Amino acid sequence: MTLTGRTALLAALGALVVGLLMPSWTGIALVEACVALGVVVDLLLAGPVRGLTFSRGGDTSVRLGEPASVTLTVHNPSTRRVTGLLRDAWPPSAGAARQRHTLAIPAGERRRLTTALVPTRRGDRRAYRVTVRSLGPLGLAGRQGSHEVPWTVRVLPAFPSRRLLPSKLERLRELDGRSAVLTRGRGTEFDTLREYVPGDDVRSIDWRATARSQNVVVRTWRPERDRHILVVLDTGRTSAGRIGDAEGALGNAPRLDAAMDAALLLTAVAAKAGDRVDLLAHDRRVRADVRGTSRTNVLPSFVQAMAPLEPALVESDAPHLVAEIIRRTKRRSLVVLLTGLDTEAVREGLLPVLPQLTSRHEVVVAAVADPALTAMSNGRGTAEAVYAAAAAARELSERQATAAELRRHGVTVVDAPPGDLASQLTDLYLALKLAGRL
Repeated sequence: MTLTGRTALLAALGALVVGLLMPSWTGIALVEACVALGVVVDLLLAGPVRGLTFSRGGDTSVRLGEPASVTLTVHNPSTRRVTGLLRDAWPPSAGAARQRHTLAIPAGERRRLTTALVPTRRGDRRAYRVTVRSLGPLGLAGRQGSHEVPWTVRVLPAFPSRRLLPSKLERLRELDGRSAVLTRGRGTEFDTLREYVPGDDVRSIDWRATARSQNVVVRTWRPERDRHILVVLDTGRTSAGRIGDAEGALGNAPRLDAAMDAALLLTAVAAKAGDRVDLLAHDRRVRADVRGTSRTNVLPSFVQAMAPLEPALVESDAPHLVAEIIRRTKRRSLVVLLTGLDTEAVREGLLPVLPQLTSRHEVVVAAVADPALTAMSNGRGTAEAVYAAAAAARELSERQATAAELRRHGVTVVDAPPGDLASQLTDLYLALKLAGRL
């Protein structure tokens, strides 16, 4: 049973009547009897809520920040009309614009209600219970009941860098020899012969084929295919830090989200280039593992595996991570480690075991730089701003020293803000592919 504000208002008016017209126990009893009678009438005439049946439909997945909708169908099998309110409860991170709905279902009929969602966090957003309040004709009281109607919407990574995909694929087509001006890198594979076009590298002229033909003939080359790339996401404590790019698509998001965005763009381009891409997410244990997926399904598989990942507030176990990488990569591969450049974490955790990787594989370390540090290092005007600028400059200097130390160990380092990391990492992959270093 539930009482409404109309009941409280009626009781207040009754108290006013008793005070002004019937200041006695008889007046109090009469007012109470009227209110109680109205409540009983409403309870008797209110439609039943326990017999209602529910079903859901709509979106089961959506990208972070994009709209989704979930429908709730309510069936009233009773012989009485159900009129009142319905609350379709979702967690705050689901971004439900409206959770309360007005309900009016005649006997034996159905009504469909739609809840619009704009999620603010990745992962699985699950619906709570559905609560129905059926009111009587007087609006004084009603029946209330809750029902479990499960539904899950998986919120996928945002992937804002997908806007760069056409330009990166165009660059890939140039490297692959499908343009007028062809390129040749060290270790690339011979493709075909064709007539010379102004702008071609004269070193690609095939003199034997030219002697047999009336025209100048050049060799075309393409980057190696079917190479193996292992994308490694560090989900340890360094990935939990918030980045200060408040105006970007990844503003105020954990570093892990920017790393995912870079990994997805790299994966999309590499799959189009004919390479095999695997995923490993790790902190002190393996959090996600995608291996052996076809090139057409690799990107959806990565997105599904990344969606529920959350940063773990623990120090990453670098020796265990390297052991897992070596176990998964039997042949020479490109290992892309998306992690932080914190000085202590790199020197104490990664550097001692790094030679085990660099001796077997081409290693790239990609890190998300915080643009707020750069802005802070330029602060002046007050004593507080100068101290903050000194602290930021020291942090940037240590970061650059850590990157230089990694490079001395044979690692290629990409250190860029969240809006540029995906593009720079993909450009580096294309450069390595052109140079035959995969």
